[in-house]
Amino acid sequence: MLRFAICEDELYFARDLKRMTESYIDKRALEAEIFMFSRGRDFLDSGIKADIVLMDIVLSGENGMDIAENMRDLGSSSQFIFITAYKEYAFRAFDVDAVWYLLKPVDAGKLYVVLDKAVGRAVSGCGKSILITEGEETVRIYMKDILYCEVFDHELLIHTITGRYRTFGTLDSFQKKLDGRFFRCHRSYLVNMDYVIDKEDETAYLTGGKKVLIARRRRQEFMHRLLETCQRGVV
Repeated sequence: MLRFAICEDELYFARDLKRMTESYIDKRALEAEIFMFSRGRDFLDSGIKADIVLMDIVLSGENGMDIAENMRDLGSSSQFIFITAYKEYAFRAFDVDAVWYLLKPVDAGKLYVVLDKAVGRAVSGCGKSILITEGEETVRIYMKDILYCEVFDHELLIHTITGRYRTFGTLDSFQKKLDGRFFRCHRSYLVNMDYVIDKEDETAYLTGGKKVLIARRRRQEFMHRLLETCQRGVV
C-alpha cells in the first residue's frame, strides 16, 4: 500500500489537493491511504513513512524545504512534490531530489503527470538495492539513492544522497548490477541520469552541486539519454 502525505496549512488548498489525489488514486486503481498535516513538524513527529509527500513550501512558521532536508538527513526516501505560489524556490527543490515543483493553482492534469512519476519512482526504486562490502562490513545501498560512481586510485567510490561508500571492483561489473537509469558517461564515471540537472561541454551537473565528466565519444548518447529523462518529467 502506498502512503501519501499532504502538508498544507491553507484549508482550501489542502482540501483541493486531497480531492485531486483521491481522484488520481481512484483512476489509477491504487491501493493507498492519505495523511493530512497542516504543519511539517507534525508530519515529522507522526513517524509516518510516506512514499509520496505533497508539501507546501511556506507553512505556518516553517519552510517546507527545511522539513524535506531534515527528512533526507534522517534517511527518508520519500518522493517530494513541492506545491507553492513562490517561483524562487524551484532550484532548491531539486537539491532535495524533489520529483517536481508545481505552482498554485494546481491543475489536476499536471498533478496527475507528476504523481505518475512519483509513484513510478516509489514503486520501482524503493525495493531495488545492492549489497557492497566496505571494509569488514556489508552495506545495503538503494539504487535510487546513488548519484554517481567513480573509479579512483583502484577503488570504486559510490556517491549517494546520504554519503560516500568505498569498495573494490570495476565500473563494468558494478554497472551490471544496476538498472537502466544509470549511464556510463566516461571511463571513470557512471551516473544516475535522474539526478542530472544540466550539461556544459564535457561536464554534467548533478543535484547538490556534484559534477562528472562526459567522454567526447559519449556526449551524443548522453544528450539522447538526458532528453529521454527530461521528457519523462515534463509537466
